[in-house]
Amino acid sequence: MGNEFRWEKRGLVFAPDGRYEWMQSHAQNPSVLILEDRLRVYFTCRPRKDGDGNFAAVTTFVDLEKRDPGKVIYVHDRPILPLGGHGAFDQFGVMPGCALLAGSEVWLYYVGWMRCQGAPYTHAIGMAKSDDGGFTFRRLGVGPLFGRTLKEPFLQNSPVVFRQGDTYHMWYSSGVEWLEQQDGHLESIYVLMHATSGDGVNWQRDGVPCVPTRVEYECQTNPSAMRIGERFYMWFCYRCGLDFRNSERGYRIGLAWSDDLTNWHRDDSLGELKPSAHGWDSEMVCYPCVVNVEGETYMFYSGNYFGRDGFGYAALAS
Repeated sequence: MGNEFRWEKRGLVFAPDGRYEWMQSHAQNPSVLILEDRLRVYFTCRPRKDGDGNFAAVTTFVDLEKRDPGKVIYVHDRPILPLGGHGAFDQFGVMPGCALLAGSEVWLYYVGWMRCQGAPYTHAIGMAKSDDGGFTFRRLGVGPLFGRTLKEPFLQNSPVVFRQGDTYHMWYSSGVEWLEQQDGHLESIYVLMHATSGDGVNWQRDGVPCVPTRVEYECQTNPSAMRIGERFYMWFCYRCGLDFRNSERGYRIGLAWSDDLTNWHRDDSLGELKPSAHGWDSEMVCYPCVVNVEGETYMFYSGNYFGRDGFGYAALAS
């Protein structure tokens, strides 16, 4: 049995207000980088849809007061990484998974996505580095860090990287099948998997799901790992695989714990963060990012419609 976590919601932090053409909606997938004097939160936002009704996704950030994370002190005025070129795995979307400090650099593990014909989209995991404190990034290369394999034949996304000793651990979401809804629309089913690396760039993975499922055709994504005492905890979000664009079957926050970073025991009741009765997070709570800041533990997360209405945060009660 793990610890019990009681979260106190502190409210909405940031919602796009259309100040930039490329930031018309969504503050999705908040990823927190703890700096000396502030918290930098990378997130995904969307420009207006094109003439065919298609959307793209770009990544930018806001800076928050370190001692008062509900206070925005800076809104970045451009995407941190341009979309990939024609045919690239990230031609239509760059979405943050995890940002971490590595010496004088900031490393960004991100999701790139591409529109498809046989299925609505495909995802792969990319990596970029910054030499200016996380304002601008450069890709390691045109291709992804990793994508499909024989054991993982569909999409890969939502990476979080955690260093323990000399080993980098990554948990990420990997597609296991596509299901067809009654209207013929295809939906991806994806679960959490694990990879390890000695340098943060070259990864080994076995393609084996690591967290049990609990609902029909469960989709799991956006893990966030933390060590507390001698135990490791991982928050993530999950939903039903079909008919999920509603308050009953939409995203919720799950929790698993481990003593060895390999065998995970799921118990959502230990750290639930439920939707509010009304407002920006009344239908969904999703994409958690859990961080410890000077002795305080916070969960940043997105709300309704996959973050359309912004991201907020909750604090762990003492």
